[in-house]
Amino acid sequence: MIYHVTYRNDERIGGPAGLFVTDGGPGNAILWDHRSREWAFDPGLVVRFVNDHRNVDRFDTVDRTTAERVAEVVTGGAVLPGEEEIRSMFPSGVDDGARPSSGQR
Repeated sequence: MIYHVTYRNDERIGGPAGLFVTDGGPGNAILWDHRSREWAFDPGLVVRFVNDHRNVDRFDTVDRTTAERVAEVVTGGAVLPGEEEIRSMFPSGVDDGARPSSGQR
């Protein structure tokens, strides 16, 4: 798993704003959805954010231990799911032509 801590701005004022988790493979990513207050499968949003050159200074790749600490801050106390639980949020057999729509859990 690859963990990305996101920030609201380049200066990182205010600390971490979000957390993405990807499997390093094609099309699997979850994030903390602030609106629904739960972990959500949304690879499209994650890819757009990470691949946008304007965001290069707005995220860091971190280890699992750091991601666990950040998750509690970003979520208001919810823990980062274990890696097996994260994998269960990813659809099986997804390829580039058959990704579920954004927001599916």
